Amino acid sequence: MNKRKAQQPVVIIGAGPVGLSLAIELGMRSIDCIVIERNDRVGLAPRAKTTNVRTRTHLRRWGIADRLAEASPFGVDYPSDVFFVTRLGGRLLTRIPNASNCAPAPNPLYPEHGQWIPQYKLEEVLRAHAETLPSVQLRFGTEFVTASQDDEGVTVRTRIPVNGEEAEIRCAHLVGADGARSAVRGLIGAGMRGASGISRNYNIVFRAPGLAEAHRHGPGIMYWQVDQALPSLIGPMDRDDIWFFMPTRLPKGFTISDDQAAALIRDATGIDLPYEILSRDEWVASRLIADRYRAGRIFLAGDACHLHPPFGGFGMNMGVSDAVDLGWKLAATLEGWGGPALLESYEIERRPIHEQVMDAAVANHSVLSNDLWHDGLEEEGPAGDLIRREMGRRIAEIKAGEFHTLGTVLGYCYRASPVIAVEPDAVPPSTGQDYRPSSQPGCLAPHFWMADGRSIYDRFGPGLTLIARPDAALDDIARLKAEAGGRGIPLEIIEAPADDPAGLYGARFTLVRPDQHVGWRGDMIPESIAAKLAGWIVPEDTPDL
Repeated sequence: MNKRKAQQPVVIIGAGPVGLSLAIELGMRSIDCIVIERNDRVGLAPRAKTTNVRTRTHLRRWGIADRLAEASPFGVDYPSDVFFVTRLGGRLLTRIPNASNCAPAPNPLYPEHGQWIPQYKLEEVLRAHAETLPSVQLRFGTEFVTASQDDEGVTVRTRIPVNGEEAEIRCAHLVGADGARSAVRGLIGAGMRGASGISRNYNIVFRAPGLAEAHRHGPGIMYWQVDQALPSLIGPMDRDDIWFFMPTRLPKGFTISDDQAAALIRDATGIDLPYEILSRDEWVASRLIADRYRAGRIFLAGDACHLHPPFGGFGMNMGVSDAVDLGWKLAATLEGWGGPALLESYEIERRPIHEQVMDAAVANHSVLSNDLWHDGLEEEGPAGDLIRREMGRRIAEIKAGEFHTLGTVLGYCYRASPVIAVEPDAVPPSTGQDYRPSSQPGCLAPHFWMADGRSIYDRFGPGLTLIARPDAALDDIARLKAEAGGRGIPLEIIEAPADDPAGLYGARFTLVRPDQHVGWRGDMIPESIAAKLAGWIVPEDTPDL
């Protein structure tokens, strides 16, 4: 067996938001990594359009949340309202305000608001930051060919398509963040399980000067056209009058040319303007999850291991959180303070969350514009007004949860993990719209604003953070410091602020992981708790905590 020494700690295949986020997570910890990307990642394909509060909180930790705000095409004060209309040029049925919590006013539940922004602009911000990190190399115009692994590393073969030049990179770990058609997934023999081809849809990006002024509904991020002939979604995407248009649940074999696309937009909106088609592509909604996320030193993240309909705006954001979870664990392993259970915990923790979020996305997908039509919606007079009011009420009841998802975005908890001291009597996690902050192990550490205006998150360190109440025993703190120091585990110790508004940190001690999830809490610090969170104690050897 090949025993060659690894030359690079990590190679990442794919420079979308997941690959770039992983590179940043590693680069902020001075871990060398190389990102391989065949394409230049430019163009107007819309991909994701919502960067949620959790992803922007990661950007805050990386110091670039403000840069994303500056990149907003319409400004962060632009209303993130979602309208349901008979058609853009027709009647209003209902309006759902502040979708994805994009309002920039401070909120006690999170430090960063969501943001409506095309994915390619998010990628520009991530890429620009990654390029400032000395330990990160970005290799665009380079394709992944194959890889093989042995006990001590992975050999990655790449090719430059323009000249056919091939090269080998030796690394300790390889991560496939290469999307739905992941070559890395195929390499490790992982299969995708679930439902494929739930629906066929189109993304069309177009320019239409004057369209924002040609309808009477007011500014928003998305207009669901509940039209019997061509149900669809439409909305502004970027400056220079660039919009997106998405017909949903198209019949098999349905194709759209540029001329047909312009005609479809004109018919669907009821607004006669010149429509310049900039891009169009078909996409198929599926609910698929990989049967494994890892083979030895090779890992999958993002769409490479989970695919679901985009309704709810979870996909790209969930992939960024994959990158954060895997990133700090890879860094700890490479730095020597992470134990063998740490990398094993990646799939154990993330898979149940993926399943939970995928179920929510599929539920949202089950009710599209196609399902909201009712005869009489476009009738004039009192009879039509009555039908529109009733359908507006029903639509708000059915669809509001798709756009207000804090319970899903912030409320997920890791309930089974070798590197979390899970409490046996833990209450069920938050779901859907309902987010209940909790300092239970596995949950996201509760957020609040301190008296000086800072977020409690701003005080967390890059490793473990111990939040100690004023009545905490100093001997316990000294013992934890000694344990962490002996194993090289980075540890920040902060006093629980007196301005904890709701007693969110009720235990004397709360130990928070680098990803801002609580790893343990209690009134006395047990032996080896830092080692457990760092992956050095397997579950059956863990003391009763």
